[in-house]
Amino acid sequence: MACDAETATLPRPRPAPAADPWLRRLRPGPAGSAAGAARVVCFPHAGAGAGTYRPLATAVAARTAGGRPYEVLAVQYPGRNDRIREARVEDLATLAAGVHRALAALTDRPLVLLGHSMGALVAYEAARLLERAGAAPAHLIASSAWAPSEVRGGTVHLQGDDGLIDEIRRTRGTDPRLLDNRDVLAMALPVVRSDYKAVETYRHRPGPPLTTPVTALTGDRDPLVAVGEAAAWERHTTGGFRLRVFPGGDHFYLSGHWAELADHLVSAPPRPVVAAAG
Repeated sequence: MACDAETATLPRPRPAPAADPWLRRLRPGPAGSAAGAARVVCFPHAGAGAGTYRPLATAVAARTAGGRPYEVLAVQYPGRNDRIREARVEDLATLAAGVHRALAALTDRPLVLLGHSMGALVAYEAARLLERAGAAPAHLIASSAWAPSEVRGGTVHLQGDDGLIDEIRRTRGTDPRLLDNRDVLAMALPVVRSDYKAVETYRHRPGPPLTTPVTALTGDRDPLVAVGEAAAWERHTTGGFRLRVFPGGDHFYLSGHWAELADHLVSAPPRPVVAAAG
């Protein structure tokens, strides 16, 4: 979780198909239903916007030129960037429902859901909705995230601005210069606070585990998520589980490992789309 510079500077990534407000296209996919094509849908961490995944889109493009095509989309939550005029959403289930509605028209190709921190929980809840609709994702990748059953709440969102800034510093995912910029903070802190509230008030609702395969990625020096809390994702799937621990990695280890993540994405063939019965 961090204060994202892009939340303040309002970039406008290229819109996804149908200009859906929930999705931004960071790397275009092939025309038609190309064999082997997949859509990677990236869910940002607290305080972040869709543009935070541009490095991944670049890394994927470098690895798939002339090979298996991957479209890279990123979720744009309300209340930030080019959705700044919309009300912020402070409930993970509501965020997941919005993303699910956007993805319902994109299930003609395998969907790989990738979420970091808060984004992993939103991706998980979206995966549950997709499975109930008969459109199970090909893969769920949860990065730097507690398993849903391990989320323990918190009160960071109730603290004053100084307390929230201290928490952002602790996660080490934000350029310190941004935290000294009053204009950036005035725009970013309300977004971060709302996202923290969504995470800290989230309660996992009992239900059947996913059939979607799950990979959990985490750093062994993450100050927020213990390795055991990431490993507990195994309890939330019957579709296969893998845990990858990055030695020396903190909560934002991904900033130095985009290439490895892209390698993982393009080396794991997506599950074919299976039409829902009935």
